[in-house]
Amino acid sequence: MAKHGKNYQESLKKIDREQAYEVEEALQLVKEVAPAKFDETVEAAFRLGVDTKRADQQVRGAVVLPHGTGKTKRVLVFAKGEKAKEAEQAGADYVGEDDLVNKVTQGWLEFDVVIATPDMMGQVGKLGRILGPRGLMPNPKTGTVTFEVAKAVEEAKAGKIEYRADKAGNVHAPIGRVSFDTDKLVENFRVLADTLIKVKPAAAKGQYMKNATVSSTMGPGISVNTSRFANS
Repeated sequence: MAKHGKNYQESLKKIDREQAYEVEEALQLVKEVAPAKFDETVEAAFRLGVDTKRADQQVRGAVVLPHGTGKTKRVLVFAKGEKAKEAEQAGADYVGEDDLVNKVTQGWLEFDVVIATPDMMGQVGKLGRILGPRGLMPNPKTGTVTFEVAKAVEEAKAGKIEYRADKAGNVHAPIGRVSFDTDKLVENFRVLADTLIKVKPAAAKGQYMKNATVSSTMGPGISVNTSRFANS
């Protein structure tokens, strides 16, 4: 079992581990007990009643958080011609074709989001072994393979995040920073939670949203009351 530092242990004393807090109270607590001196990321984790080994129970997509994540994302776009110009005008940090494919192949990874037009996926597909493990491979399900590059860039810059249920049915996603006002964290949390409810696979049986927790980068997890989702 991992050992935690003194600050973490002090934070833990302020939390009732047996209680599931209302969203507002849980996120206020996250801010209060965050032990680090830097502006920690606030993360939400949901345990879903899905069997991700089955193709019809995959949970994956993207959502734009109303207040962003507090991080400015560096966006790379693989596009050509007019679509490349659209990406540049929309604020993409890097835009290119084979030149950027070669650059990434050589180990360059100074970006956070990758978007590609469908006609570029032949070349971009070669980067699967590099981008895939890092969660950066463009995918139509998350809106990162599209001819609407301007919209995709603007959403990425505005706070669009991707979510995906892991093998155990858990979804982890950032919803802001400790420095955010509590109401902004609450709204981001609810938008993400409501999105997960909307994409519930038809094949999923039994209780769908089993539990949820929120935490800061260095802080303890705080259980959130999910009773409003009990019938979901």
